[in-house]
Amino acid sequence: MTTRPAAVVVLAAGEGTRMKSSTPKVLHDVAGRSLVGHAVAVAQELKPDHLSVVIGHGRDLVAAHLAEVAPGVTTAVQEQQLGTGHAVGVALEQLPELDGVVVVTYGDVPLLTGDTLHELVDQHVAGGNAVTVLTAHVADPTGYGRIVREADGGVRAIVEHKDADEAIRAITEINSGIYAFDAAVLRAGLGRITTQNAQGELYLTDVLRLARQDGRRVGAVVTDDPWQTEGVNDRVQLAAMNRELNRRITEKWMRAGVTMIDPATTFIDVTVVLERDVVLRPGVQLRGATEVAAGAEVGPDSTLIDTVVGPGASVVRTHSDGAQIGADATVGPYTYLRPGAVLEQKAKAGAYVEIKKSTVGPGAKVPHLTYVGDATIGEGANIGAGTIFANYDGVAKHQTTVGKHVFVGSDSVLVAPLELADGSYVAAGSTVVSGTEPGELAVARGRQRNIAGWVARKRAGTKTAAAAEAAAGETAGDSTGDNEGDAQ
Repeated sequence: MTTRPAAVVVLAAGEGTRMKSSTPKVLHDVAGRSLVGHAVAVAQELKPDHLSVVIGHGRDLVAAHLAEVAPGVTTAVQEQQLGTGHAVGVALEQLPELDGVVVVTYGDVPLLTGDTLHELVDQHVAGGNAVTVLTAHVADPTGYGRIVREADGGVRAIVEHKDADEAIRAITEINSGIYAFDAAVLRAGLGRITTQNAQGELYLTDVLRLARQDGRRVGAVVTDDPWQTEGVNDRVQLAAMNRELNRRITEKWMRAGVTMIDPATTFIDVTVVLERDVVLRPGVQLRGATEVAAGAEVGPDSTLIDTVVGPGASVVRTHSDGAQIGADATVGPYTYLRPGAVLEQKAKAGAYVEIKKSTVGPGAKVPHLTYVGDATIGEGANIGAGTIFANYDGVAKHQTTVGKHVFVGSDSVLVAPLELADGSYVAAGSTVVSGTEPGELAVARGRQRNIAGWVARKRAGTKTAAAAEAAAGETAGDSTGDNEGDAQ
């Protein structure tokens, strides 16, 4: 069992100037979670006694975000960015006296896993180390601190790239910046480090050097997955991290029994839950707290945000945000489901339908070209094409209730508040402003009146007039022929 750390410190105070963004770097999103959100989620897997995030640039925004996604986290403000050693010291000042293991990680390494941190802590404790560092071998170590080893394999020092000579720069084993410390060693070391280096900063790596000088062992855990040590410094790296994390997410779900026709065009947030035998077609984005049940099919070209899809449902070319789609329901194509939309079992929302804060009952149909807002549609009801649920009077929203097995004819307007009783009908083209009783037909439209000769008088000389004249002549000829046949 992994030792429970006394604390995890997440360093997230940097400005991230290379992002060229008004948003703090650690708030940029990777696979549906902020960079700092990834760091905190992984840290929480260790179940530390204390979890502290060091913030600085954009502190108010970062603090507010952390309060939302991880309310139990402590924040410590680094007023000036004076180095990693200074940042950790700021965090420790906010915490009680610690005894045990302190893990230090960063707020911009979203592919770091809980398993890797567990291994780091386990090997730190098993080796009786003063400090243990997570390292990786990379093809291009430019910009990274290099791991300088002793003959016995222990770590002698970590040398920053700017301070390294050519021999040290040739080393490919790099420092991830992620450590496990003995709390007492960390506390003592932070009191002894200086700014005597190329950047004039307090390097956390100097604590390792001092521990070695004191005869304490410094160990290293080498990960065979360098992506876990990769940070994000600009938009190019952000995009690369999104691609790689999405590749891992899609592979995980495919191995769990999900079919993806084209994983390269399928994007799934880390917070999404999928069941076996789900089918995802090309161009699908599943975001937020979306859940898709067994046997459902989504896509192509669909985006689901915080949407629950029931077993066996079909969702095609749909944008859905905050909706619930029941078992065996069908949605799409070109459907917009807004927050509060609920489709119950075997319900249908068809082409060019928008539904907001409404429930479509079991087996009910809204097949095409319809807006439904603030409504309850009963079991088996059928809403004709072009129907508008007029829910807003300019001041307030009002509710419409459509009963069981109601039939609403095409091109109707249902003006809320309104209640159509079970088994009633609305004639096509009606504007309905008052409710119905069971079995009634509501007709609310002007009576049709055909004005003979209007085209000849008002549109003389047009192609329409010529067509009407020709058709009238043909009709007259047919009538004459019929009469002559009858006479014979």
